[in-house]
Amino acid sequence: MSQEKILAQKVLDYNPNSNSKNIQKAVKFAKKAHTSQTRASGEPYFTHPIAVANILAELKLDDDSIITGLLHDTVEDTVVTRETIRKEFGENVAKLVDGVTKLNKIEYQPENVRQAENFRKLLLAMSEDIRILLIKICDRLHNMRTINHISSRLKRIRIAQETLEIYTPLTERIGVHKIRDELQDLAFAELNEEVRNSIIQRLDFLQSQGNANIVEKIIGELRNLLIKNSIDCKIYGRTKKPYSIWQKMKLKNVSFEQLSDIMAFRVIVNDMPTCYHVLGIIHEKFHSIPGTFKDYISTPKENGYKSLHTTVIGPGRQKIEVQIRTEEMHDVAEYGIAAHWRYKQKYGEDSQGNYRWIGELLNILENSSDPEEFIQNSRLEMYQDQVFCFSPKGNLIALPQGSTPVDFAYWIHSDVGNTCMGAKINGVIAPLRTLLKNGDQVEVICSTNQHPSETWEEFVVTGKAKTQIRKYIRSKKRETYSSSGKNLLTKFFHERKRDVSDKMLKNILHIFSKDSVEDLYVAVGEGLITKNDVFNSCYPDYKAEKNSKKLLSFFAKRKTDKSKNKAQKNSIDKTRGIIGVIPGMSIHFAGCCHPLPGDKIYGAVNSGKGVTVHQARCVNLKKISDKDNLIKLAWHQDNNLENFYTGRLRVIIANSFGSISKLTAEIAAKNINIANLKIIHKTENYYEIILDLELQNLKTLLNLKASLRSAKFIFSVERV
Repeated sequence: MSQEKILAQKVLDYNPNSNSKNIQKAVKFAKKAHTSQTRASGEPYFTHPIAVANILAELKLDDDSIITGLLHDTVEDTVVTRETIRKEFGENVAKLVDGVTKLNKIEYQPENVRQAENFRKLLLAMSEDIRILLIKICDRLHNMRTINHISSRLKRIRIAQETLEIYTPLTERIGVHKIRDELQDLAFAELNEEVRNSIIQRLDFLQSQGNANIVEKIIGELRNLLIKNSIDCKIYGRTKKPYSIWQKMKLKNVSFEQLSDIMAFRVIVNDMPTCYHVLGIIHEKFHSIPGTFKDYISTPKENGYKSLHTTVIGPGRQKIEVQIRTEEMHDVAEYGIAAHWRYKQKYGEDSQGNYRWIGELLNILENSSDPEEFIQNSRLEMYQDQVFCFSPKGNLIALPQGSTPVDFAYWIHSDVGNTCMGAKINGVIAPLRTLLKNGDQVEVICSTNQHPSETWEEFVVTGKAKTQIRKYIRSKKRETYSSSGKNLLTKFFHERKRDVSDKMLKNILHIFSKDSVEDLYVAVGEGLITKNDVFNSCYPDYKAEKNSKKLLSFFAKRKTDKSKNKAQKNSIDKTRGIIGVIPGMSIHFAGCCHPLPGDKIYGAVNSGKGVTVHQARCVNLKKISDKDNLIKLAWHQDNNLENFYTGRLRVIIANSFGSISKLTAEIAAKNINIANLKIIHKTENYYEIILDLELQNLKTLLNLKASLRSAKFIFSVERV
């Protein structure tokens, strides 16, 4: 029997309404389109699309999906066009093929950009039709099955890494665990072949030590136990996959010999009530391991997975995991969304609607500033185990493990996250960085005066939360730079007795390749464009040679002989009192360490952002890989005493009547202004407070610390 007839019959076996002629036509069409092409193995290229179509048939997908599997590479790799496919097989197939087709690789694009752009297109396409993701996963599965034919070791590693980081979690998300397990194992074999072989050898050794039939023996004992209780069921058992065992070894930081739960058993029953009946029988017979029971029937995973999980000390004192489910639940556990279609009779909104995470990824796509940020946050969104929490109204919300109330707030809505000022967990006020646990009821407290903090990014785990926080911080920085740039230009022009207006600046935007006057202000505020350049562009006849020569002389001295150091030390930003900064360059004080006059300081030069001043002891300086971007700075001895800088303290005080009032009075007595006061943690006994203070120098801060520490109601004071 020909290939086209075998495939058509395979589809007819599970779909009597299949259009066999159309499938056979697609087989011939694809074979002709790829007729002159070969794979890396030397086989005809057509062996790939026919293999993909057969995998899709194993998932029992519809005709359009099977045909797309056959045609998915024709538009990209042959002369066939989308229009041709539309005419021959219809608009639905053309859309599916277009969604699966990768972006043409642009040679000058870095690999990470190419990967991110391909993922963007795949994400947008699968948001319209989830079948595109299933086809893409089957395409990747066959490519991984034949990866050994690729001669380049680096290319094989790249493909395997991409499979493990992107395609495997996507497969998990739609619940196709059977393919997920195979993709993990194939990628594991490529990336860590020695580790995988070692685990396999140890499993073989265990069987050779009299445990050869241990799985069958345990199945037999479980079956006899359930038959005695009149339970009609099927029982399957297996040792866990090498990749799963390796993950457990890493997670628990133990050796292979220390792992005890390397066997898993599935009990398949006829209906849901029997699942709980079987669970009771097993728990009555065997000791259960505390904390291992999970009820995914009453609380299914986002991908539709339902099952009861428990770990017990089973027959032979072996620790075993038992999963109890119905036949339909088992089908969904193995084939995910593909099984949903089988039970719903056809692809529809119901199955698509179960995948809110696609919307979360789209939100990340819209708000990410660059490909690396997008791919990083997408991995965060896809790769996490889950914790189940409840809203005050009782709605169940699934979040990644390690989530906080801020992640919860952003899950509800971006506006809720952006205005989140606190949270109640199980009715008790808790810090925003509190880790959520299964069963927690979370109430978000919002305020229109609250805005995202840069510190939030340190503890949130969801991609959406990270993206929204970064988006807000970027917008606030833009506002700051815009305001700063406008003020700098206004002052600079007025000092030279010249007018400046938005209308005048619009006329010179083309000189600096800017689209708006605000963009120009931002560039000036960031230090990308100098005030002098803008001024000279507006007033080209103005005599500013003297200032230009000074600036050029400064750069020349900096790069030539010993006199450059002297010049650098004598270059002072008079408004900030700092020695060592190029005049006119934008200066920012780091929010991580809040440097004050009296601290030893360094400047971190950021391309297009000016100089960020850090304390010499700041841990973030160590993270800067290119030390050429660091410059040693100093405070000028005659620093302008009218300048105020932000210093930050963390203070823990007694939770007693009037204690906060006493604290502010102590600070006011030192003639120090409080710029911001924030209670970050509160218990029955104490408040933990962050204070931002307006200070002239380090000495003022140290004197205040000493004074506060002497107060009886203050437990501790430390600089942050």
